Amino acid sequence: MTDSTAVQIPGFIAGTWEIDPMHSEVSFVVRHLVVSKVRGRFDRFSGTIVTNEDLARSSVNVTIEASSINTNEPNRDNHVRSADFLAVEHFPDITFRSTAVRGERGAYFVDGELTIRGATRLVTLDLEVNGFTPDPYGGTRAGFSATTEINREDFGVSYNGPIPGTDNAMVLSDKVALTLEVEAVLQGGDSAV
Repeated sequence: MTDSTAVQIPGFIAGTWEIDPMHSEVSFVVRHLVVSKVRGRFDRFSGTIVTNEDLARSSVNVTIEASSINTNEPNRDNHVRSADFLAVEHFPDITFRSTAVRGERGAYFVDGELTIRGATRLVTLDLEVNGFTPDPYGGTRAGFSATTEINREDFGVSYNGPIPGTDNAMVLSDKVALTLEVEAVLQGGDSAV
């Protein structure tokens, strides 16, 4: 059951917000060799968030530079940039464009179109609104956390290999957990740092 479309968040501020990349992170986790997890992030991204008292009029648009992938291992990063994975020469951006922002039973969700490697699929982000606050520079900040899980093969990222000596176990999981930790600056304010 969907809640009333009116926002019930203490301190809520309606407006247009630009993601502050210096205080935000776009990261992922994928299981490796069944027994461990590899974590990584994208170092260059931008985006706009519109908050509105009527959730249906809120929106999110994010662009991630695919070549900015960083798993703290340069050889692996170069491989992930290649045609085996993200094919960044042909598909330089990963994008997310919301199609709906909604509340259900006190929780918030952002439905939208995620495009990776030219393939667009519908995903739902579980959204946590961390709050709204003035900053030391005369501006206003908002914080959001969002998570989702995707199947990388849905986006044509299908490179893999079997683990020798196992019954069909693969080097990489198909499932990838995505996390966005976002600090955003209200436009029209003076925040610069």
